[in-house]
Amino acid sequence: MLRIHFTGADLARTRVADRPDPLWETVLSLRALQRPANWPDSEARRREVVTRHAADLPALLPLVRPMGYFPDFLTPPDGALGLEEGLEALLHTAKPRLAGDLAILGSEAKLPSWARELAAGRPGALRRLCDTLRRYYQGVVAPVDQAMRAQVRAERTRRMRIVDESGTAAMLSGLSPSMRWVSPVLEVAYSVSQDLHLDGRGLLLVPTMFRSHTPVSLLDPTLPPILTYPALRRPYPGVADHGKRLEPLLGRTRAAILCSVGDRARATTELARMLAVSNASVSQHTAVLREAGLITSTRQRNHVLHAATPLGASLLQG
Repeated sequence: MLRIHFTGADLARTRVADRPDPLWETVLSLRALQRPANWPDSEARRREVVTRHAADLPALLPLVRPMGYFPDFLTPPDGALGLEEGLEALLHTAKPRLAGDLAILGSEAKLPSWARELAAGRPGALRRLCDTLRRYYQGVVAPVDQAMRAQVRAERTRRMRIVDESGTAAMLSGLSPSMRWVSPVLEVAYSVSQDLHLDGRGLLLVPTMFRSHTPVSLLDPTLPPILTYPALRRPYPGVADHGKRLEPLLGRTRAAILCSVGDRARATTELARMLAVSNASVSQHTAVLREAGLITSTRQRNHVLHAATPLGASLLQG
């Protein structure tokens, strides 16, 4: 269990990120890729990613295993500013950090020989890692960037509403089924026993799309405190009821589409299959919902993914 210890100052300084962190999403997508039940898209898409990135995965999967520890240096704080800022920070990671993180990883399972160059801080090894992460991000994470942003914005709006109405402690108490607020400690279901004392620094909560169950934090307590957790992976309570109530306003099919994309982005073909209508019908209805500002639509190779906007998510919440 991870126990995060708060003071009054920490509660005041706890915040929810307003945008996805590209490196966290990249790392968590690599973990989800190895656990099909956690993959947020179709199994066909997961297999496509494995095939398309077959040349890159041998340089990434030994660092990001399906469970357990992955190096803290893969998700530097600068990643919150954008992919390139995060990769620049990774490129200049201090040698003691590289060696220490990889020693922890190597204590759990044997690392490939190329990891020695990375642990030594060789510039070429770091550049190759950054280039590989960039390629993977551009092929897997970037195509769903708009959907991720919509989900994170909706999640932040929901959490901040709770803070405004009932305070930060109330928000923390309902954050996730895998977390429990026992003042002044947030208990998180975790694979290891760990205590994190915030000591007035506050906590940055980062909603993520490529995560389905347990939250993830950094191992080193001296790093800026951060906790990632799944954003909008399942409908809010009462979504189905609100969807029924929205039928007179939106029509049955549009209300059903909005409900269906309230938990995660879905492709046109997936919606057509779920609702037993044609692809053309889905396209017509999503165009209306998009024009009304209730959903976003993003092209991903041969698919168009639809996701609820913060306005659409709020409408579903009633």
